[in-house]
Amino acid sequence: MIKEVLRYPGVPDVVAFDENGDEIPEFTGKYLDVREKILARAPKNAKFFHSIWGAKGLVKQEVSRKAW
Repeated sequence: MIKEVLRYPGVPDVVAFDENGDEIPEFTGKYLDVREKILARAPKNAKFFHSIWGAKGLVKQEVSRKAW
């Protein structure tokens, strides 16, 4: 089950993780290739993030499902 999805703005890459923190290969790839599949299969409690550069390096910023 999808627990977290991380998108890297500026590049078209997405990585999805399960409840154990393991990458889910079928939901990992180019944003346009996996977006619809992720949105259709992610449960309501799944968290969506954009990766951004912050003072401590690369950090996750939670965003709404719609904004993702």
